[in-house]
Amino acid sequence: MGGGRVGTSIAFLCVSNALDDVLLLDHTKDKVIGESLDIANAIPPTSKFSIHGTDDYSKLSGSDIVVIATSTGVYIKNRMENMSSQVIMIKEIARKIKQYCPSAIVLLISNPLDILTYFFQRESELSRFKVIGVASSLDSSRFRYCISEKLSIPQSSISNALVLGEHGDSLVPVFSGVSVNGKSLLSMIDGDEKDSMTSSVRNYWKKLRSYKSRSHFGIAKNAYDVINAIINSKELAIPASVVLEGEYGEKDVAMGVPIKITSKGIIEIKDRKLDESEQELFKISAQSIRNSIQSI
Repeated sequence: MGGGRVGTSIAFLCVSNALDDVLLLDHTKDKVIGESLDIANAIPPTSKFSIHGTDDYSKLSGSDIVVIATSTGVYIKNRMENMSSQVIMIKEIARKIKQYCPSAIVLLISNPLDILTYFFQRESELSRFKVIGVASSLDSSRFRYCISEKLSIPQSSISNALVLGEHGDSLVPVFSGVSVNGKSLLSMIDGDEKDSMTSSVRNYWKKLRSYKSRSHFGIAKNAYDVINAIINSKELAIPASVVLEGEYGEKDVAMGVPIKITSKGIIEIKDRKLDESEQELFKISAQSIRNSIQSI
């Protein structure tokens, strides 16, 4: 859902890899018809699937997966800028999903990610295990990249580089679990380097936007991996935003935590050991998201 760069990039990956039939939905019908006609040329000759565009929500009936990557406007300084209008939008979409495909697994990409994940789940009344905010996996990819650049090593040398919490200014890189060729990352860097890496991950999108308007390839690949796991019944362990009901000591909030996904959606919220400083940052992140939710 959403015919912009992110939505069409996800659609392209699904179609070019012959994953399943794709329906692009956007309020601008001509745009998504045009995008679908373009993406259709990437369908492999052996594929039995196709792609179409529409502005009609009823066409979603029977969908197994719905991806929401639409927006009421472009944020410039932070992801919270269009929060009120985005929440209004996500509630309307939630009602449509509940009406036309209440059994679907829903992936949210739109920002502010954690807040929209929370309001979508509450408004749609779908199981919280079928409403997944895909963003912490992207932040984790950025964390891994920042480590590789800082240490001048390939990303394949790095294990367990996770980012939890908010997809925003209070995100929490979990340094305590990261290893580089089997060696603890924390034994290789000092406090200043740790702070610098944290800042780099939190501000990655700002640096990227200083060179191009918006990002879409990274989140598209992360979303595609989730869709692929669901459709092909694979187990995928990633961090993602989910509404919490006591896990990690938090409730009435959606935020990035380690989860396991299969064809049924989320089957497990995994318990990741955090050190004392990470626990404190996680609680700060949770309260930041909760404050925003309560302000609506």
